[in-house]
Amino acid sequence: MTSPEAVVFDMDGILIETEPIWDEVRRGLAAAENLAWPDEATPAMMGMSTREWATYLAETVGLSGTWEEVSVRVIDGVAAAYADHLPILPGAVEAVQRMAARGPVAIASSSPRRLIDLVTAQLGLTPYLQVTVSTEEVDRGKPWPDGYLKACELLGVDPTRSVAVEDSTNGVRSAYAAGMTVVCVPPGFHPPADDVLALCSAVLDSLAELDEPLLETLAPNPA
Repeated sequence: MTSPEAVVFDMDGILIETEPIWDEVRRGLAAAENLAWPDEATPAMMGMSTREWATYLAETVGLSGTWEEVSVRVIDGVAAAYADHLPILPGAVEAVQRMAARGPVAIASSSPRRLIDLVTAQLGLTPYLQVTVSTEEVDRGKPWPDGYLKACELLGVDPTRSVAVEDSTNGVRSAYAAGMTVVCVPPGFHPPADDVLALCSAVLDSLAELDEPLLETLAPNPA
Protein backbone atom coordinates (compact mmCIF):
# COMPACT_ATOMS: atom_id res chain seq x y z
CA MET A 1 0.00 0.00 0.00
CA THR A 2 1.05 3.61 -0.32
CA SER A 3 2.25 5.26 2.86
CA PRO A 4 -0.58 4.92 5.44
CA GLU A 5 -2.38 8.06 6.54
CA ALA A 6 -2.44 6.95 10.19
CA VAL A 7 -1.65 4.10 12.56
CA VAL A 8 -4.18 3.12 15.22
CA PHE A 9 -3.09 0.87 18.08
CA ASP A 10 -5.11 -1.39 20.31
CA MET A 11 -3.96 -1.07 23.94
CA ASP A 12 -4.52 -4.24 26.00
CA GLY A 13 -2.35 -7.03 24.63
CA ILE A 14 -0.46 -4.66 22.31
CA LEU A 15 1.02 -1.94 24.50
CA ILE A 16 0.51 -3.64 27.86
CA GLU A 17 0.12 -7.33 28.73
CA THR A 18 -3.12 -6.94 30.67
CA GLU A 19 -5.49 -9.57 29.30
CA PRO A 20 -4.36 -12.04 32.02
CA ILE A 21 -5.04 -9.33 34.64
CA TRP A 22 -8.59 -8.79 33.36
CA ASP A 23 -9.10 -12.55 33.36
CA GLU A 24 -7.77 -12.98 36.89
CA VAL A 25 -9.97 -10.19 38.27
CA ARG A 26 -13.12 -11.49 36.57
CA ARG A 27 -12.47 -15.10 37.56
CA GLY A 28 -11.78 -13.96 41.13
CA LEU A 29 -15.15 -12.25 41.37
CA ALA A 30 -16.86 -15.37 40.02
CA ALA A 31 -14.99 -17.62 42.45
CA ALA A 32 -15.97 -15.35 45.36
CA GLU A 33 -19.60 -16.11 44.49
CA ASN A 34 -18.90 -19.83 43.94
CA LEU A 35 -19.71 -19.54 40.25
CA ALA A 36 -18.29 -21.86 37.60
CA TRP A 37 -16.25 -20.15 34.87
CA PRO A 38 -17.51 -21.08 31.38
CA ASP A 39 -14.79 -22.34 29.03
CA GLU A 40 -15.71 -19.79 26.36
CA ALA A 41 -16.01 -16.78 28.69
CA THR A 42 -12.46 -15.45 28.47
CA PRO A 43 -12.09 -15.25 24.66
CA ALA A 44 -15.72 -14.16 24.29
CA MET A 45 -15.16 -10.99 26.33
CA MET A 46 -11.89 -9.93 24.71
CA GLY A 47 -12.70 -6.72 22.82
CA MET A 48 -16.19 -6.22 24.20
CA SER A 49 -17.21 -2.78 25.45
CA THR A 50 -17.63 -2.23 29.19
CA ARG A 51 -21.39 -2.64 29.04
CA GLU A 52 -21.11 -5.75 26.87
CA TRP A 53 -18.63 -7.64 29.05
CA ALA A 54 -20.27 -6.53 32.31
CA THR A 55 -23.65 -7.71 31.00
CA TYR A 56 -22.02 -10.99 29.97
CA LEU A 57 -20.62 -11.43 33.49
CA ALA A 58 -23.99 -10.70 35.05
CA GLU A 59 -26.20 -12.68 32.68
CA THR A 60 -23.99 -15.52 31.44
CA VAL A 61 -21.51 -16.06 34.27
CA GLY A 62 -24.07 -15.08 36.90
CA LEU A 63 -22.31 -12.38 38.95
CA SER A 64 -24.64 -10.55 41.30
CA GLY A 65 -25.70 -6.97 40.68
CA THR A 66 -26.48 -4.82 37.67
CA TRP A 67 -24.02 -4.55 34.79
CA GLU A 68 -23.04 -1.12 36.12
CA GLU A 69 -22.22 -2.56 39.55
CA VAL A 70 -20.31 -5.47 38.03
CA SER A 71 -18.28 -3.13 35.81
CA VAL A 72 -17.24 -0.97 38.77
CA ARG A 73 -16.01 -4.01 40.71
CA VAL A 74 -13.99 -5.30 37.78
CA ILE A 75 -12.50 -1.94 36.78
CA ASP A 76 -11.57 -1.18 40.39
CA GLY A 77 -9.76 -4.52 40.56
CA VAL A 78 -7.91 -3.93 37.29
CA ALA A 79 -6.94 -0.37 38.25
CA ALA A 80 -5.53 -1.65 41.55
CA ALA A 81 -3.46 -4.24 39.67
CA TYR A 82 -2.16 -1.55 37.28
CA ALA A 83 -1.16 0.64 40.23
CA ASP A 84 0.83 -2.27 41.65
CA HIS A 85 2.54 -3.13 38.35
CA LEU A 86 1.86 -2.04 34.76
CA PRO A 87 3.18 -4.81 32.50
CA ILE A 88 4.53 -2.89 29.50
CA LEU A 89 5.16 -5.05 26.44
CA PRO A 90 8.66 -4.91 24.91
CA GLY A 91 9.06 -2.15 22.35
CA ALA A 92 5.56 -0.74 22.91
CA VAL A 93 6.51 2.83 23.80
CA GLU A 94 9.18 2.97 21.11
CA ALA A 95 6.73 1.68 18.47
CA VAL A 96 4.21 4.43 19.25
CA GLN A 97 6.96 7.04 19.18
CA ARG A 98 8.27 5.67 15.88
CA MET A 99 4.83 5.78 14.28
CA ALA A 100 4.12 9.25 15.66
CA ALA A 101 7.31 10.53 14.01
CA ARG A 102 5.84 9.64 10.60
CA GLY A 103 2.17 10.65 11.00
CA PRO A 104 -1.01 10.64 13.12
CA VAL A 105 -1.33 7.96 15.80
CA ALA A 106 -4.34 6.92 17.86
CA ILE A 107 -5.54 4.25 20.27
CA ALA A 108 -8.83 2.39 19.84
CA SER A 109 -9.29 0.29 22.96
CA SER A 110 -11.94 -1.79 24.64
CA SER A 111 -10.74 -0.49 28.01
CA PRO A 112 -12.83 2.17 29.76
CA ARG A 113 -11.74 5.79 29.50
CA ARG A 114 -10.48 5.76 33.09
CA LEU A 115 -7.92 3.03 32.31
CA ILE A 116 -6.90 4.39 28.89
CA ASP A 117 -6.02 7.73 30.45
CA LEU A 118 -4.21 6.05 33.34
CA VAL A 119 -2.10 3.83 31.06
CA THR A 120 -1.20 6.44 28.44
CA ALA A 121 -0.14 8.86 31.19
CA GLN A 122 1.97 6.24 32.98
CA LEU A 123 3.66 5.25 29.72
CA GLY A 124 4.32 8.88 28.78
CA LEU A 125 2.44 8.46 25.49
CA THR A 126 -0.01 11.34 25.75
CA PRO A 127 2.12 13.76 23.66
CA TYR A 128 2.33 11.21 20.82
CA LEU A 129 -1.39 10.43 20.54
CA GLN A 130 -3.75 12.67 18.60
CA VAL A 131 -6.81 10.60 19.53
CA THR A 132 -7.84 7.89 22.00
CA VAL A 133 -11.18 6.10 21.74
CA SER A 134 -12.82 3.78 24.25
CA THR A 135 -15.52 1.38 23.15
CA GLU A 136 -17.57 2.96 25.96
CA GLU A 137 -17.79 5.94 23.61
CA VAL A 138 -19.25 4.12 20.60
CA ASP A 139 -22.38 2.02 20.10
CA ARG A 140 -20.70 -1.38 19.82
CA GLY A 141 -17.46 -2.97 20.97
CA LYS A 142 -15.11 -5.20 19.03
CA PRO A 143 -15.54 -7.24 16.77
CA TRP A 144 -17.76 -4.45 15.42
CA PRO A 145 -15.76 -1.72 13.63
CA ASP A 146 -17.20 1.24 15.56
CA GLY A 147 -14.14 2.07 17.68
CA TYR A 148 -11.72 2.03 14.76
CA LEU A 149 -14.08 4.00 12.54
CA LYS A 150 -14.46 6.62 15.29
CA ALA A 151 -10.69 6.91 15.75
CA CYS A 152 -10.19 7.44 12.01
CA GLU A 153 -13.04 9.95 11.89
CA LEU A 154 -11.52 11.98 14.72
CA LEU A 155 -8.11 11.85 13.04
CA GLY A 156 -9.66 12.94 9.75
CA VAL A 157 -8.20 9.99 7.84
CA ASP A 158 -9.58 7.33 5.51
CA PRO A 159 -9.73 3.97 7.35
CA THR A 160 -9.00 2.11 4.10
CA ARG A 161 -5.70 4.01 3.90
CA SER A 162 -4.77 3.46 7.55
CA VAL A 163 -3.22 0.66 9.62
CA ALA A 164 -4.53 -0.99 12.79
CA VAL A 165 -2.21 -2.84 15.17
CA GLU A 166 -4.02 -5.64 17.01
CA ASP A 167 -3.54 -8.85 18.95
CA SER A 168 -6.93 -10.45 19.62
CA THR A 169 -9.47 -12.23 17.45
CA ASN A 170 -12.20 -9.67 18.12
CA GLY A 171 -9.73 -6.84 17.59
CA VAL A 172 -8.53 -8.14 14.23
CA ARG A 173 -12.12 -8.65 13.07
CA SER A 174 -13.03 -5.13 14.23
CA ALA A 175 -10.21 -3.41 12.33
CA TYR A 176 -10.75 -5.56 9.24
CA ALA A 177 -14.47 -4.73 9.24
CA ALA A 178 -13.52 -1.04 9.38
CA GLY A 179 -11.65 -1.55 6.10
CA MET A 180 -8.25 -1.00 7.68
CA THR A 181 -5.02 -2.81 6.87
CA VAL A 182 -4.37 -5.00 9.91
CA VAL A 183 -1.05 -5.85 11.52
CA CYS A 184 -1.25 -8.49 14.23
CA VAL A 185 1.16 -9.25 17.06
CA PRO A 186 -0.37 -12.46 18.45
CA PRO A 187 -0.20 -12.89 22.22
CA GLY A 188 0.62 -16.02 24.11
CA PHE A 189 -2.74 -15.59 25.85
CA HIS A 190 -5.59 -16.83 23.58
CA PRO A 191 -3.95 -16.00 20.22
CA PRO A 192 -6.15 -15.71 17.11
CA ALA A 193 -6.74 -18.81 15.01
CA ASP A 194 -5.25 -19.16 11.54
CA ASP A 195 -8.44 -18.05 9.78
CA VAL A 196 -8.33 -14.76 11.71
CA LEU A 197 -4.61 -14.25 11.08
CA ALA A 198 -5.38 -14.70 7.37
CA LEU A 199 -7.21 -11.34 7.54
CA CYS A 200 -3.96 -9.58 8.49
CA SER A 201 -1.49 -8.04 6.05
CA ALA A 202 1.37 -8.83 8.44
CA VAL A 203 1.85 -11.02 11.52
CA LEU A 204 4.75 -9.90 13.70
CA ASP A 205 6.67 -11.48 16.54
CA SER A 206 6.97 -8.13 18.34
CA LEU A 207 6.37 -4.42 17.97
CA ALA A 208 10.10 -3.98 17.29
CA GLU A 209 9.28 -5.07 13.73
CA LEU A 210 6.73 -2.27 13.23
CA ASP A 211 8.58 0.40 11.25
CA GLU A 212 8.27 2.56 8.15
CA PRO A 213 9.76 0.00 5.73
CA LEU A 214 7.22 -2.57 6.89
CA LEU A 215 4.32 -0.15 6.43
CA GLU A 216 5.37 0.49 2.85
CA THR A 217 5.16 -3.24 2.02
CA LEU A 218 1.69 -3.92 3.46
CA ALA A 219 -1.07 -5.07 1.15
CA PRO A 220 -4.32 -3.11 1.62
CA ASN A 221 -7.43 -4.69 3.08
CA PRO A 222 -9.20 -6.37 0.13
CA ALA A 223 -12.65 -6.24 1.73
